[in-house]
Amino acid sequence: MGCASCGTGGSAGCKNNGHCSTGGCNKLNVFDWLSNMDVPAMHRFDVVEVRFKNGRKDFFRNLKKLDIVTGDPVVLDVPNGHHIGYVSLQGELVRLQMSKKGIKDDDEVREIYRKATSRDMERWDEARNREDSVMYRTKEIIQDTKLEMKLTDVEFQADGTKATFFYSAESRVDFRELIKILASEFKIRVEMRQISVRQEAGRIGGIGVCGRELCCSTWLTDFKNVSTSAARYQNLSLNPSKLSGQCGRLKCCLNYELDTYMEALSDIPEVEKPIQTQRGVAKLQKTDIFRKIMWFGYDDDNNWHAVDIERVKEIQKLNEKGMKPASLQEDEIEVELADTSSINSDLEAMDRKFSGKGKKKKKRNKFKGKKPKQKNPNNPNV
Repeated sequence: MGCASCGTGGSAGCKNNGHCSTGGCNKLNVFDWLSNMDVPAMHRFDVVEVRFKNGRKDFFRNLKKLDIVTGDPVVLDVPNGHHIGYVSLQGELVRLQMSKKGIKDDDEVREIYRKATSRDMERWDEARNREDSVMYRTKEIIQDTKLEMKLTDVEFQADGTKATFFYSAESRVDFRELIKILASEFKIRVEMRQISVRQEAGRIGGIGVCGRELCCSTWLTDFKNVSTSAARYQNLSLNPSKLSGQCGRLKCCLNYELDTYMEALSDIPEVEKPIQTQRGVAKLQKTDIFRKIMWFGYDDDNNWHAVDIERVKEIQKLNEKGMKPASLQEDEIEVELADTSSINSDLEAMDRKFSGKGKKKKKRNKFKGKKPKQKNPNNPNV
């Protein structure tokens, strides 16, 4: 496409600095992974996917067997005129895309007239140059008529005879009078098309908080419902300013990892009430889903205690039985002492029996308290 060599730094290219008039440099691009598959010409699928402004796509039949490649501008048959778009996809992947979007391969698929010539492109440029001025003037008319609607974009048909006005609104809008004013002032046929706020953000584009282009403007086409329960399951703070995207709705990326969190939560026990321990009542404060750890805190303690999920299940089972563990980490171990009186009675009797034996008695001194007689040195017999 013309965006392939976009000149954002003074080099060759369209030099629109990322805002290509074809609808964006990277908006809803498609990779044809079957492009290298050789298919006979007689069996090649003749329907082509064509992209228009801001990534809008439709399907057209190549009845004339034109030799076109991805990125070629082609003139298309549209109601009450003709339009120009760029070929975005060919071959069997187009059949898959039509099946995915529920579009039947029948006679209602319009045809491709020819490749766009330089004259066709010049007329298309003249029509597109009117879009900005028409959109500004239309916003003034909407404000004067006090209609509760927000104009998002204006797309002119290549022949300049018709313009499509894209708008968003909270409720149903009666724009019959608005169509009359626009048709008489701009001398064109007017088509009003209501889009959702998510589609509006996709058409306008922008950069998300992740630093990348918005998913809705690059690759996301199916907008699924996003609820606050997706944030709760992922333990995210329920802050609207952080959970809302540029469209004002919950971010679509909240659903991307939801299945992984739901699978991890299947092992986490539900703690609907505080768990009971002899240390006190412990309340759940935080859960680490992927590490399988739950933090509990006592009422009289500011510290949090990390507990494995298996241990939490054990405590819950004890509480159901009316029992309380000693603490979050330890159980009270009660040891029943056996009656050892009968076992040790024989030993005690033997101790008493032989307690007196083995002790030596002290010899009594018969001369105790008496003085021995002194011998006469002159008469040794005395």
